[in-house]
Amino acid sequence: MSLDSDITSVSLSGAFLATLRRDLLLAYRRRSDFMNPLAFFLIVCSLFPLGIGPNPQQLALLAPGILWVVALLACMLASDTLFRHDFDDGSLEQMILSPAPLYLQVMAKTLSHWLLTGFPLTLLSPLLAVLLQLPSSGLLALCLSMAIGSASLSFIGAIGAGLTVGLRKGGLLLSLIILPLYIPVLIFGVSTVKSAVDGLPYIGTLAVLGAFLAMAVTLAPLAIAAAVKISVDN
Repeated sequence: MSLDSDITSVSLSGAFLATLRRDLLLAYRRRSDFMNPLAFFLIVCSLFPLGIGPNPQQLALLAPGILWVVALLACMLASDTLFRHDFDDGSLEQMILSPAPLYLQVMAKTLSHWLLTGFPLTLLSPLLAVLLQLPSSGLLALCLSMAIGSASLSFIGAIGAGLTVGLRKGGLLLSLIILPLYIPVLIFGVSTVKSAVDGLPYIGTLAVLGAFLAMAVTLAPLAIAAAVKISVDN
């Protein structure tokens, strides 16, 4: 009995890792899909000092909101292509028909999305925070909140991507579906950074972001798998 369970766990982990490796390799070949959101994040954040003005106090006040809103839009921009190529070449149907659980496969694809989008955004955010005159006391909170929050955004975006993958121009509908779900993450992400800048404890708001991520990791793959099945069946 234990041998069968060990074999099953190995096969499940193998399916997860195989899907993750495949998506990372395909993303390397289609680098523009994930370089565009990073370029968008970099360019838009760089334009704010030109539009608002060089006043350090004003930039520092607006920096947490600017960074989080632009990062949110960059994640949404990358979500549209999450299942698009797999749907176009028929790989999505093969994923549904394969013996490996679709739950694990969509979780692996979402993880690859975060590794290619959310993680680079987290690494870029301190550099752009310095450009926007964010005080150094808020940099650690920014990195932590961006890492946790962007992972939640990836899972939420994957739900919308699964629902709209069968539509020719699903970008606008994707935005309407996932933007309301992004708002709680945005609120607590900005609050975490502002609390750190003001010298207040930010562990509470960071814990709320962690709770959002725990819920997303547990429940979102079920919703993503159901959304993908609905889109493929239609």
